[in-house]
Amino acid sequence: MPTELDNYLFDLRGYLIFENAVDAAHLAELNAALDRYQDLGPQQWRNNVHRADNFYANGTELQNIIEAGEPFERLIDHPAWIDHMREYCGEAGTFVDGLFIDESFATIRATGGFLPMHSGGHEAIVRTQYRHTRGRFHCGQVNLLVALNDIGPGDGATMIIPGSHHSSLPHPAFAHSFMERGAMDAVEGAVEMHLKAGDAMLFVDGIAHGSALRTNPGERRVAIYRYGGSWGATRRGYAYSDALLRRLTPERRKILQPIVPLRAPND
Repeated sequence: MPTELDNYLFDLRGYLIFENAVDAAHLAELNAALDRYQDLGPQQWRNNVHRADNFYANGTELQNIIEAGEPFERLIDHPAWIDHMREYCGEAGTFVDGLFIDESFATIRATGGFLPMHSGGHEAIVRTQYRHTRGRFHCGQVNLLVALNDIGPGDGATMIIPGSHHSSLPHPAFAHSFMERGAMDAVEGAVEMHLKAGDAMLFVDGIAHGSALRTNPGERRVAIYRYGGSWGATRRGYAYSDALLRRLTPERRKILQPIVPLRAPND
């Protein structure tokens, strides 16, 4: 369960780091499963995984990555962070208590890749809102990023502006268009989040974030799961396959399908 210090730091900074969250054996399985999708071309599908690169410099983006095999299914309710998600965005103790993963993807970023700064508390979007009221957290979306390899200086690390989920004013860099912002390296107040393989970073999506420019050779690999309340809907319209839903544990299936479709008999 989240500790009092976890809750304080999450409220203050907008993020938490879980070191060694995913063990070496599981990490090897995740990377091996990801290897099997590296040959997908843009807009191609395999096993309900879709390569849909979101931004040209962000690298290869494999959407619906939960469908890539059992190692990715294990991340759905991973004990390192699942109770934090229930506390921060699961509407704990309310009549809509529960979680939903509205997007899951992996990115593979090569040299020259980056993601411009986006989000921030000033946008006040309900889907990505940060709220703590009457003793409860009510976050619209909280992200979980797992480092599948080491991410250090020059590796295109995720960058955030700590505390910006509380900001009602936009950072001056937002005056530029998304395409003009470039990497976050030069953004005043932004910090790089260096992670070891197997570390996980939990952060509210309302925090201003993006990435540094990758200057090193090789590639940066991460898996990202976006959690929200049980009342949510998939961000991009992806549907989980019947085969996946059938083989999941009841606990995992309830996170991917918290509200089972209600149909008339013989429909």
